[in-house]
Amino acid sequence: MTATAPDTITIAMMRESLYTAVVCDALDALGYKEQSPRVEIRPLTTDGLLVGRAKTTQWEDVFEVDPKPYELELRAIDTCKPDDIFVAAAGGSLRSAIWGEILSTASRNQGCVGAIVDGTARDVKTIRAMGFPCFARGMSPYDSKDRQRVVDLDIDVEIGGTHIRPGELVFADEDGVVVVPSEVEDVAIRAAWQKVHDENEVRDAIRGGMNAEEAFNRYGVL
Repeated sequence: MTATAPDTITIAMMRESLYTAVVCDALDALGYKEQSPRVEIRPLTTDGLLVGRAKTTQWEDVFEVDPKPYELELRAIDTCKPDDIFVAAAGGSLRSAIWGEILSTASRNQGCVGAIVDGTARDVKTIRAMGFPCFARGMSPYDSKDRQRVVDLDIDVEIGGTHIRPGELVFADEDGVVVVPSEVEDVAIRAAWQKVHDENEVRDAIRGGMNAEEAFNRYGVL
């Protein structure tokens, strides 16, 4: 293997070369085996890769009139930073859509690059036309007012058994969502980068006629 990871791997470089499966493999090798939520959070508005840092919010269901229905939700949107991904931990509730066109527009104005919703979204056609990546459990036409609300932000949250801390690196694509713990971010990303380039050599060898077992024995990559 000849490829060597550069000294600095930027988020832009990650978007160009990495993907969720290879990052998950790198985390597995480091002993971090629960870094992808075990629930289906699928891309609603993109078929590409989303990479950024978690802007976390905790949601709860509401069953009464809420006098300030959007207060913390709007605060979370307005405090997004460039390369943030808005993470909505809602316990998989389908009670209402907690993401839509207006939130996509407002968060993108702050530099937010996408949303991951453990719940549902709406205005999907419009968000897709905007080119704003939204991943969610599904879709719903219901507004969140008096149905769901943000109860806290910038805290540790959990989605499908995976813990997500504010600012942690998050990858999402058609294979799922992967969270990179901050304490192993550098080593995990460098390992993922190396594996991508190693896989390219294996792929080329197999295309050149080498069988799969021989390729694995030679390169140690699958």
